[in-house]
Amino acid sequence: MTTFAKPDRRFCVAPMMDWTDRHCRAFHRVLTRHALLYTEMATSAAVTHGDVDRLIGFDAAEQPVALQLGGSDPGELAQASRIGADLGYCEINLNVGCPSDRVQSGKFGACLMREPELVADCLSAMQDAVSVPVTLKCRIGVDDQDPAAALPDLLELVRSRGIFTAIIHARKAWLKGLSPKENRSVPPLDYALVYQMKTAFRDMEIILNGGLETLQSGLEAQQNLDGIMLGRAAYHTPWEMSGVDPLIYGAERRFSAPDEAVLAYLPYIENQLAKGVRLHAMTRHMLGLFHGRPGARQWRRTLSENAVKDGAGLDVVMAALSATSPALATA
Repeated sequence: MTTFAKPDRRFCVAPMMDWTDRHCRAFHRVLTRHALLYTEMATSAAVTHGDVDRLIGFDAAEQPVALQLGGSDPGELAQASRIGADLGYCEINLNVGCPSDRVQSGKFGACLMREPELVADCLSAMQDAVSVPVTLKCRIGVDDQDPAAALPDLLELVRSRGIFTAIIHARKAWLKGLSPKENRSVPPLDYALVYQMKTAFRDMEIILNGGLETLQSGLEAQQNLDGIMLGRAAYHTPWEMSGVDPLIYGAERRFSAPDEAVLAYLPYIENQLAKGVRLHAMTRHMLGLFHGRPGARQWRRTLSENAVKDGAGLDVVMAALSATSPALATA
């Protein structure tokens, strides 16, 4: 089993269902060498009984990358964690925050906020199964819970089991009455409570998630915390991540313009096309790259209309690029 240094969580890209697949992560890794990337949530049942490579396979070039699991059976989560660690993931994370209908029917995700003892049992089992870090991602509460009581009670319990990293989405989840989409924006943000958790649990690593619309707003909101996690902002406006390495990690910025990032991603696209992957599976993650720049609309349109066609190849990407960087695309 390959081992890695403890993940540096100063900047993380959130796990997002149907979005942060291996192609998305490969693209994000082009933009930042240092950000910690997360997989889509994979259920422990699927990992232990399904096609592991299809579900959670990844390329070493994506590192550092963490696996997020969903589930509520400690033994099954332990087995899935072991599979993930053996594949080489540098962290295993337990989802205790997703409010979708799927997790409600399976009694995991945000539902587990009501069962802190079970959360602690799950995390303990996962931690006993692997040598890589095991972490928690949660909400501040669900439904009629009082977050000021529910959140510290949960953190106290998991800390007593040896879990010292919590990624906190600073909103309640309403499992009845709000859709998953509404749960990402309607419940009010409570950053102050997350700051209080860092004061109360100084030996824990507390990462802030929720409502961070730009890298700069994330840095401003971070305050006394250990890191920030961006989700939809990182996905819809991925060029934001080009600033992560210099602003957060003190490293050199890889590219001065988005078109350079496109060219750097082309070898990956070419490699995947040769394996039979459809172009759209990769380019769909790039649609927002030129957000706010000349040619952005044509970039999106060219990729959206043509990358889905049978046999679509690199010429489609170059045609889209010509709308934003004509000289580069025709050089």
